[in-house]
Amino acid sequence: MTALVALFAAITLAPLLWMISVSLMQPGDAGQFPPPLIPAEPTLANYRELFAAQGMGVFLLNSLLVSTLATLLALLFTVPAGYAFAKLRFAGRTATVQTLLALLLIPGQIGMLPLFLELKAMGLVNSYAGVLVPWLAGIIGIFLVRQFALSIPDELLEAARIDGASEWDVFRHVVLPILRPAVATLALFVFLGSWNDFMWPLIVLSDQDLYTLPVALASLGRERAQDIELMMAGSVVTTVPVLLLFLALQRQFIGGLLAGSVKG
Repeated sequence: MTALVALFAAITLAPLLWMISVSLMQPGDAGQFPPPLIPAEPTLANYRELFAAQGMGVFLLNSLLVSTLATLLALLFTVPAGYAFAKLRFAGRTATVQTLLALLLIPGQIGMLPLFLELKAMGLVNSYAGVLVPWLAGIIGIFLVRQFALSIPDELLEAARIDGASEWDVFRHVVLPILRPAVATLALFVFLGSWNDFMWPLIVLSDQDLYTLPVALASLGRERAQDIELMMAGSVVTTVPVLLLFLALQRQFIGGLLAGSVKG
């Protein structure tokens, strides 16, 4: 069994390792047949080309800014909404939850054109504000928090209210500490999703200086498609940071998902 798991791990990691290997090759080496697995003369020239000549550092900062803001805004709106749907009683709660569940069946691409037209009318096209709008209140994030919040005993919340705590105090001092695994999971989910998002920033942004890494890499690919080593270096810059982040936080990520699934 161990050997089988090791084999599957090797198969899974092989494309990533080869991508890193090609990014360290001399220009033209990856075009040989059969392609080499290990660079004969490793070099960082491709990375220097990316950052010095192609301005990849600006796009890296753009992606970091967009992903960080998307994560913070998603937590700001989604966590209270998920808790409210789980524990607060208000008119239309059940109907709203059912409507949100139904909306999950509609592909997100269908709503891109209406959303783009609305943002254009509001003057938010070609701005990070327009890029961030879809992340403000994701339905999946709301239900992730809701499912986790359902496991909080009602008696605990009532005890805090009896002691004189306001709803804000209950949410801040009682609910948020319990929801920490779900919040960490949601934060990682949104950060990775916004970092890797390509379609929506491509639609909204027209100013090249505002491009995020996936859009910038696709634009570079149209001009330098034959420079395989350079494109692989760009892929490494785009992929490895979020991969390392996921590996560092995977325990919280998986734990939050499992904890949120135990109560329906």
